[in-house]
Order: sequence, then C-alpha cells, then structure tokens
Amino acid sequence: MLYFLPKPVRGVLALLFYTVNTLFWFVPVMMLAVLKLPPVKPWQGFINRLLDGCAVAWISINNFTTWLFTRIQWQVSGVERLTRKEWYLLLANHQSWADILVLQNLFNRRIPFIKFFLKKELLYVPFLGLAWWALDFPFMKRYSKAILQKKPHLQGKDIETTRKACAKFRFKPVTVMNFVEGTRLTPEKHQQQASPYQHLLMPKAGGVAFVLGAMGQQLQHILDVTIHYPERIPSFWDYISGGVHAIQVRVRVLPITQELLGDYQDPAFRASFQQWVNALWQHKDQQLAEMKSRAERA
Repeated sequence: MLYFLPKPVRGVLALLFYTVNTLFWFVPVMMLAVLKLPPVKPWQGFINRLLDGCAVAWISINNFTTWLFTRIQWQVSGVERLTRKEWYLLLANHQSWADILVLQNLFNRRIPFIKFFLKKELLYVPFLGLAWWALDFPFMKRYSKAILQKKPHLQGKDIETTRKACAKFRFKPVTVMNFVEGTRLTPEKHQQQASPYQHLLMPKAGGVAFVLGAMGQQLQHILDVTIHYPERIPSFWDYISGGVHAIQVRVRVLPITQELLGDYQDPAFRASFQQWVNALWQHKDQQLAEMKSRAERA
C-alpha cells in the first residue's frame, strides 16, 4: 500500500512500526509472566494461552507491516494440511536475518506459535530477552569439547537442559524451530567448511537429536522447510524496506519414526542419525538447485 515511498523511508517507517509493536506487546506479556509465577498448573496453562495469544497478535501486526511496505510475490507449497492443534519440529536452512520474519509470516496462525532455542546470553537483549523468557523460549548453554574435557561432570548437561526446557511444551501444541546449520550461510563460511552441499552449510545433527530425545513422544511431525530468495540473499534491511520482490518456500511434512528417537551419546545411534540428517540436507540442496534453475530460466 505504501510501496510508492522511497526505499529508505519505507525501511525507517517499517523499523519504527516493528519497534513500537514490540514495545506495545512487551507490557501485557510481562504482566502475564508475573501472573504465571504461582505454581498452579491449570492457572499457568490459562496464562500460557493468553501469552501465546499476545505473541500471535504481535506477529500478525508485524506481518501487516510487511504487507504495508513491501511487494513480495510468495510462492509457497506444502502448507495446505497444517494445523494449530499438533506439535511440530521445524527444520529450515538459514541464509539471512530475514529468515525468521519469513517463517513467522508464512506460519503464523497456521501452526502453533514458533519457539526456537536461544543462546543463554540472548536473555540480556533489551526487551526481547525478557519477552522470549516470558513466552517460554528455551535458553541453552552449550559446552564445547574443550570445556567437557576439563570438566567431564558437565557431560550430558546440555540434553538435561533441553529436556527441562521442553517439559513446558507437553501440555499444549507448540512448534519448536531449529536452524540446523547453526549459522547463516555466507560464501566465506561455505568455503571454510568445504561444505559438500552447493547451497547449504553442513548440518549440525546434535541439536535436532537433543530436541527429539527430549520431546519425541510429544512431537508429531517434522516440517522440512526450504527457503529460497530468487534475486539474492537479502539483508534484514532489504526485507523490511521492500528490497525483496520474491520468496519461494517449500514445506515437507515428515513422520517422526522410532529410528529417530534414541540416545545421541550412543555411537551407533549417532552415526545413524547423522546419516539421516545428511540425507535430509542432500534433498534440500537438490531442491534449492532446482528452484534456482527455474528462477534463472523465468
């Protein structure tokens, strides 16, 4: 609607709208978080539903802002049978800070509110950190191999933390999201890894295995999401200011079989699970190659 404005103006206004919207919803979210403190499960469940309602409204207004200042042609497949009444594990490739806005735009009100694992340090991000905490986003503290060698008693603490974080999701549908590559794709990172995939970084299977190990009995489906930007990989600024004109997304709904549930510390299961993730990523790489080829021919 306001696409006629110059790109810098659109970007500044969109950023202002996103900021004001975030600050507006921060107040009721924090008030509800305080009301949720009494350890009475029915009461906490009621407050959690109100919190998720606030989060969905927050994302809906952000999506309206995107519609207001951009003109994006969406090409989406595979979302026809999704529902807000089931539990999902969402796995996606990661290319840009805009990816989260893309996923929220696409899946808001189609599936349960998306929650993703955050580094514990992000708890201290102004406003957003507390909002994520209030909305039960799981915060993780991962230990490097060097630390585990020095302090072996910390072995397994990460999966224990994952289980505790995911325990809150047992009683109402939720979507847990994981960027399997662990970081955004750049040519430099792709070269440093010597990635065997043409359009992807190497996947990190451990995080996915930990979530399935902690929530395997609650999760019902895996959403394999492939995001492609036909023009170029955009920055966050490109996305909010109208510099992105087309986005392609393919979604596959995959079953969670018993073969995917196990102890990632077991060498045999780890090898099998890594093989499954590698095959998933190989398929995604082929999808991206096909999408890119079609876009170039168009």
